[in-house]
Amino acid sequence: MTGTTVKTPGRPGGRGRDAGNAALELVILAPVILFLLGLVVAAGRTSVAQGSVAAAARDAARQASISLTPGAAQTAALTSARAALNQDGLDCDPVVRVNVTGFGVPVGEPATVQATVSCQVSLSSLLVPGLPGSRTLRATFTSPLDPYRGR
Repeated sequence: MTGTTVKTPGRPGGRGRDAGNAALELVILAPVILFLLGLVVAAGRTSVAQGSVAAAARDAARQASISLTPGAAQTAALTSARAALNQDGLDCDPVVRVNVTGFGVPVGEPATVQATVSCQVSLSSLLVPGLPGSRTLRATFTSPLDPYRGR
């Protein structure tokens, strides 16, 4: 076996039957990779929008907890949620529900206020322009009332 060489059939230059496979693999895999990249971007944008709604719920509950009356708590929560969502660039008309039963608790006892913010966001503004449909994002936050402040 010493001194023998094995020749492989193929074209001159040694390319053989594998010529052009890299380009074909790229053509097949490129759409799959782009689709997966699009899914990652969509998941990231949805997560950021959900975080904005959670921050708006936190702000709404905090503003409601420092209000003196249930009516003022509802107004402050709505104003705060709208401002937070506008600041984050989320285009929606939020629905803010505030549970103000804590205002009925006697002074000196612990009480809380709970704010729930719902926001219906169009998929065209969230993911891809021109995409039909919408998604409802919702978050709830609870904030304590000062037990020694008059209600």
